[in-house]
Amino acid sequence: MFNINIKESTTEQLYSAVLAYTQDKIADVESVSGDRTVYYMSAEFLIGKLLSNNLMNLKIYDEVAAELAKYGRDITELEQYEPEPALGNGGLGRLAACFVDSIATLGINGQGLGLVYHYGLFKQVFERNLQTEVKDVWLDKPTWLRKTDFSTTVKLGDLNVTSRMYEMDVLGYNNKKSVLRLFDLESIDDTVITSGISFDQSEYAKNLALFLYPDDSTEEGLRLRFAQQYFMVQSGLAWILKDRQDHLHTLNEDIVIQINDTHPSLTILLLFKELLNHGIELQEAIKIVENTFAYTNHTILAEALEKWPLAYFEAIDPSLVAIIKQLDEVVKNRSADKRVVLVDENNLVHMASLAIHFSYSVNGVAALHTDILKNSELKHFNDLYPTKFNNKTNGITFRRWLAFSNKPLTAYLDGLIGNDYMSDADHLEKLLAYREDKDVLNTLIDIKHGNKVRLQNYLKQTQNIDINPDSIFDIQIKRLHEYKRQQMNLLYIIHMYQEIKAGLILDRPLTVFFGSKAAPAYTIAKDIIHALLTVSKIIENDPVVSKQLQVVFVENYNVTLAEYLIPAADISEQISLASKEASGTGNMKFMLNGALTLGTLDGANVEIAELVGEDNIYIFGEHSETIIEHYAKADYVSRDYYENSTLIKDAVDFIVSDLMLELGSKENLKRLHHELISKDWFMTLIDLEDYISVKNEMLKAYEDREDWSQKTLVNIAKAGFFSSDRTIMEYDRDIWKTNKY
Repeated sequence: MFNINIKESTTEQLYSAVLAYTQDKIADVESVSGDRTVYYMSAEFLIGKLLSNNLMNLKIYDEVAAELAKYGRDITELEQYEPEPALGNGGLGRLAACFVDSIATLGINGQGLGLVYHYGLFKQVFERNLQTEVKDVWLDKPTWLRKTDFSTTVKLGDLNVTSRMYEMDVLGYNNKKSVLRLFDLESIDDTVITSGISFDQSEYAKNLALFLYPDDSTEEGLRLRFAQQYFMVQSGLAWILKDRQDHLHTLNEDIVIQINDTHPSLTILLLFKELLNHGIELQEAIKIVENTFAYTNHTILAEALEKWPLAYFEAIDPSLVAIIKQLDEVVKNRSADKRVVLVDENNLVHMASLAIHFSYSVNGVAALHTDILKNSELKHFNDLYPTKFNNKTNGITFRRWLAFSNKPLTAYLDGLIGNDYMSDADHLEKLLAYREDKDVLNTLIDIKHGNKVRLQNYLKQTQNIDINPDSIFDIQIKRLHEYKRQQMNLLYIIHMYQEIKAGLILDRPLTVFFGSKAAPAYTIAKDIIHALLTVSKIIENDPVVSKQLQVVFVENYNVTLAEYLIPAADISEQISLASKEASGTGNMKFMLNGALTLGTLDGANVEIAELVGEDNIYIFGEHSETIIEHYAKADYVSRDYYENSTLIKDAVDFIVSDLMLELGSKENLKRLHHELISKDWFMTLIDLEDYISVKNEMLKAYEDREDWSQKTLVNIAKAGFFSSDRTIMEYDRDIWKTNKY
């Protein structure tokens, strides 16, 4: 089958052989096709490992595993050897990966466009209870990337660099494939990296594709990020227009470009430039552009709604400045409202504004998020363009997050309700017929325990961490950001430590897991990691508390770790400040795998709650309307909560207790303590007492094992709505209009 001596080959030789065999099989799969092409442009595609996923979609996983086993080799050896492509960071990139999977599965003529990052965001390493960052090396092993003949010259001011396109097949579930096209810098040179992830940010010809999201805490770093985005979209647009130079007048009839957040929105300006350079008048160019682009908004956070100084455009591509000024006049003629300006009084170009004005669709990613955009954060735009805004609630691909990540549950569901849910996730509702069946409920409990043991073995093998599979697994895995409120979970842990020290005995031990990276320049986020690592050591060293409570912060959280953590979870932590999380997709993955959500009514939690009913989810905290009003009035004072609650004060002050300062860094801990008392921008303390109360209610509810299992069954059964297939069908029906759906 593989044309090598399987028994005696090295892991690398065997992996390369299986990779080549799989690629040959994929080459025979039909490519998606159609009259209208969708280009999904994104700075991130967090695709995860692909070998087993592709073997499963080809329906030859068992055959390959059996062939290897005949010669004493285990397919898990190859799964562990395979490098994880460092092409994304969090939910944005994982969503994009799910979307291209569904595009291929549904047979929509679409492809992803992005960048190759040689060292990803970074590899997270914990030293002295602090996050440090090193290169995330993944291109040193054979990968799924194929070098193509397509290259283009990108001009960055006075510098010319060459962009080379690479391809990666995206295999759908129903014998169709699409492609992810990623652009790399031909002149990349990692010798500019001095230590860790520090490098000369001025050497564009060497550094543009080194890292995802280079540190932008300096002027030089900001300019590099801008140049990197320009490189990405110039490369992507060159590919899009390669054979369309003679059809620019009707371009919008042939293609749609979906821009995933504001990172690719520079493409709009570059298409204007291309059209104007071909002699097309401005008004016609506006019509073409507006009917070519669709924009997905992923956040209401100001930091993510990019604004670039006009001087950056001048330095990289001076011709864009004149276009921006023309478009600025167009916007001013449409509205005198300064909240919708393209260029503000500080000569900052608002990229979200560009994307909204010159696209035909603007979508949010959860019902609540879209309502907030339309009625609050982007109301001024919605008033101007009342037909542009629409909702497309996010989804996940069940093939990856159930069939691949949770094989025992998948096999059981297949035997119980059939496997039609693999292509139509709504079939999961058949499981509801068994909600009173004690054998089914007990089997779900057994499967969950087996997944805990699987995680136990994996963490012991890879990170030398010992965990108790008979404890409750409470898991919060997501990007470290104050709005996601890992710091609130920290305060819960401190409170429980204090309660246990005072004599509390839990019904069952509790293990709290974290997996998260903090942006290198995000000081408070790194302080939160430090506090969590420090308190985990205090608990570990305490002979009484450690029997009941454990804190595990997995190092270098990635897709592979998620595939072990999510199937093992009992409690899914979705505790963002109401109104701040656009959607979330981790909440959907946990739900699908039988974890119960502990969350605020934020993002897609709202829709989860509506689907499963209030008895099958645990909701706490202030509602979004209240939070939005607090921000509007600027009347939230964290110190008031701190001073008026002994519980809150004791938990917060523990951060700078002698125990913490003895093991931790005084600078980091005192800064976090001060932040919580004097600012607390994402209102940790407003919800803390309710969070503690509801979480403790969950721990007690867990002891009624049959009732808990029934709740998990309902969550699994109702997860079908959150299939990315459904999401992509809606994109195609309402936005892309390829006539497929």
